[in-house]
Amino acid sequence: MTDLAEFFGQNSPLRSYLPGFQPRAGQAWMAEAVAEAIANLDKLVVEAGTGTGKTFAYLLPALLSGRKTIISTGTKALQDQLYHRDLPLIGQAVGRPLASALLKGRSNYLCLERLGQLTDVADSIVDDLNAVREWRYRTDSGDRAELTEVAEDSQVWPLVTSTVDNCLGQKCPEYAGCHVVQARRAAQEADLVVVNHHLLLADLAMKEEGFVEFLPDAEAIILDEAHQIPDLAVQFFGVALGSRELERLVDELRVQTMPFHQAELQRRVDAVHTAIRVLRAEAPRDEGRHQLDEIMSDVRQPIDNLQLALGELNTAIAEISDTSLELEKLHEQLTGAMERLALLASDDAWDGLRWLEVNPRSLRIHLTPLDVSKTLHGLIDNGRQAWIFTSATLAVAEDFSHFVSRMGLVDVSGLTFPSPYAIEQNGLIYLPPDLPQPSDFGHTDAVLESVVPLLKMTRGGMFCLFTSHRALNAAKKWFRSNKRFLGGRKLLAQGSAPRDDLLRRFREAGDAVLLGTGSFWEGVDVRGQALTIVAIDKLPFASPADPLMMARLEFIRREGGNGFTQHQLPQAVLAMKQGVGRLLRDETDYGVIVLCDPRLTSKSYGRMFLKSLEPMSATSKINDVAKFLQMHERKGAVA
Repeated sequence: MTDLAEFFGQNSPLRSYLPGFQPRAGQAWMAEAVAEAIANLDKLVVEAGTGTGKTFAYLLPALLSGRKTIISTGTKALQDQLYHRDLPLIGQAVGRPLASALLKGRSNYLCLERLGQLTDVADSIVDDLNAVREWRYRTDSGDRAELTEVAEDSQVWPLVTSTVDNCLGQKCPEYAGCHVVQARRAAQEADLVVVNHHLLLADLAMKEEGFVEFLPDAEAIILDEAHQIPDLAVQFFGVALGSRELERLVDELRVQTMPFHQAELQRRVDAVHTAIRVLRAEAPRDEGRHQLDEIMSDVRQPIDNLQLALGELNTAIAEISDTSLELEKLHEQLTGAMERLALLASDDAWDGLRWLEVNPRSLRIHLTPLDVSKTLHGLIDNGRQAWIFTSATLAVAEDFSHFVSRMGLVDVSGLTFPSPYAIEQNGLIYLPPDLPQPSDFGHTDAVLESVVPLLKMTRGGMFCLFTSHRALNAAKKWFRSNKRFLGGRKLLAQGSAPRDDLLRRFREAGDAVLLGTGSFWEGVDVRGQALTIVAIDKLPFASPADPLMMARLEFIRREGGNGFTQHQLPQAVLAMKQGVGRLLRDETDYGVIVLCDPRLTSKSYGRMFLKSLEPMSATSKINDVAKFLQMHERKGAVA
């Protein structure tokens, strides 16, 4: 069965593989649009609401097209799910084997050479290292995601994986068995390759610089969670250099040059270390992001001294770089770091925003391009490939112009497929009255005092999503002083445990309260009664001081546009849609969205946010919320 409408219809073979499969008109229509775009090597932008079934709606046309296809996802977790679960399932349903491959960045694969060279490690990671050594004989792929007993953030991983800088390439003694090489060969030979956005953008950036790309030339490229691409692209096409990166490089150079017993060489290594420390000491004390131009008078001399120290060390290393592979690679890294620092320090740098990121024990200098749409246009609009962009949040009131302009797309079709779930019946927006302005010092406390009474109306759980870590910390403090409002429910807070562990405990509890920001706004899937309330403290406007935002606003200003209406507002609307999208994840889900920002009703732009959440209706009466939840919980009890 290869007719798309028939495949996604009442007699779909997916019924045999997906318990509870239901035909969805939007899924079939989306699949037909994707198939047409792939066949014509065209571009297509698709917003597909929760429950549309967009994954299968692009997988099946890709499978049937006969074209070499790359599918790029927003996260490695989604990448694994797509490759290990969704692709095999669709292949079984179609009855057609598919030559597919999973490809990640090199830091995700065990490096046999670095593992073999590793001897002394800190006592805290000895057990992890032993686990890796045992696993190396069991794994075929070398993908570290297989070794679940070693934490993803374990300090052992940087020691047993490689980077583009320290990889020895074809000169490596373990090259024949290299897991990265094997993964890339498999990708070259496969009909369909699953990657993530970071890897795809790294490849596009390498093409832009004239390097040989490591992803296969594809006829169709499908980007899921495509809303992430514009901001990620800005980072990939920028330039950055950090103190930790330099310190690690100089430490490795110190080790590799010890056998030469040259006092002058070690003096030059020490001089670079000293220059890095002086730069950190002279940089602003306040953690966060600073425009470099505003503080350049304070750091100009330390940067100049660092450039001089790096130059003197590079001259010395160049004389001995041909004595070993390791020194040759380190010399290349040192030269590259010097070139980046020269660009970052130059007042005549290419059109971008220079800024300094200050952390407790490190700093990082960035040069962020003001706009990447022309760069992306040149890479995408080549006439040789089909490009499909899909996500649940690409349009603002069915208008794709914000996303399309940032991607540099022209003459592109845009389609919207709303969620097939009964959102109007199953979702309600509550706008608590009489809340203070978001800038008010007591706003977070007032938000929680308005939200916690809803816990008495439901047997389910609650997400409290905040737009800043400051508000998140204020909420933690409030709950410590007001535990009685929890009524025995578990309180889970971001930062107390890894995200996946917090979500597991939230699902298992069934009625917990979770406080989160940032990563909890998207990519979180909690189904059923475990989540019946999502409360959002403020409209998610990005800080105007954020360098990515500053760069974009400066570009729009130069073009004669309005930065608020053209960028800040649509970005905030899309971010709000992501947060609200945490609530209704299944057709039987129900719940309340609590929006705690009075600007929704006091400012004219508030209507745009509410319109983007249609067909959910809004109320400012808590009695309406009580009736809504009571009705649905009664239905659930009867069912």
